[in-house]
Amino acid sequence: MRAMVLDGGAGLEHLKPAERDWPTPGPGEVVVRIAAASINYRDLATVTMMAPARPLIPLSDGAGVVEAVGDGVTRVKRGDLVMPGFFPHWIAGRPTPQRLAALGGALDGVACEAIALTAEGVTKAPEGWDAVEAATLPCAAVTAWRGLMVEGRLTAGETVLVQGTGGVSIFALQFAKLAGARVIVTSSSDEKLERAKAMGADATINYRQTPDWAAAARELTGGRGVDHVVEVGGAGTFQQSIAACALGGAIAVIGVLSGFVKDLNVAAIFGGNLHINGITVGSRETVEQMVRAIEVAKLKPVVDRHFPLEQLPEALALMQAGGHFGKVVIDI
Repeated sequence: MRAMVLDGGAGLEHLKPAERDWPTPGPGEVVVRIAAASINYRDLATVTMMAPARPLIPLSDGAGVVEAVGDGVTRVKRGDLVMPGFFPHWIAGRPTPQRLAALGGALDGVACEAIALTAEGVTKAPEGWDAVEAATLPCAAVTAWRGLMVEGRLTAGETVLVQGTGGVSIFALQFAKLAGARVIVTSSSDEKLERAKAMGADATINYRQTPDWAAAARELTGGRGVDHVVEVGGAGTFQQSIAACALGGAIAVIGVLSGFVKDLNVAAIFGGNLHINGITVGSRETVEQMVRAIEVAKLKPVVDRHFPLEQLPEALALMQAGGHFGKVVIDI
């Protein structure tokens, strides 16, 4: 089968087409013929920063049809459109080291034509969705859902600040509006901010024109601050996220776009009675909860553009340049 493989070092130049054997299912396993995948910043970081000890098939997010089932499989059947879980062994409960083995990292991912994995680690796509749409969900959407709805316990009438317009951020905007929240979106692009407004954003801040966006967010909330921040920036934005929060606010720490480590004002965290939630995607239980909400609300993802499998390096370069709005899909 066709695959893209990271081999020989870190960097987009080490991501090459390869041929792999077609998988067969063992007991309790399924083989999913992958129709589409989507990329996340995590995939870019894996390819550009990780030199795997063995050739690695990257990407965590994909969707396709169950082509074969092993002995004892009852959850799904041949012909079902499913999504492999980001963590196929995290079914429910708290994370453990064993449950946090991820596709496209510790495990081979979905940048290939087919994958064999435990039947417990797949979820049926939302009703009425196709493979391209379903491929956008496993990492970005689940991360946004868990950060806001599960850990953040978002309720109607609260205010959410969403950083940027990438995959997690756009899903966070959609889920927050679904919950009846007010949403503030930040970006350095006025064009992207206008698109966010068209999707329901109540207010926007261009952080390039307004570097102290925390103060601007407080002004937009009458000095109170926001109830939730979807923090994808990392070290370079975290202090402003703290400053933007209302008393008792919650920060879902998701990304590291601006770095890993920086001095932190700890007093502002306990003084503000803030809830800091580290989010690494979620369990199958969380995926299923999110899918039910999507089906009721009839939500659809925002897909920016498509690339063929062999152009995965070009797709990741687009993400590296910040040239996308929503999700970038790989057609397989």
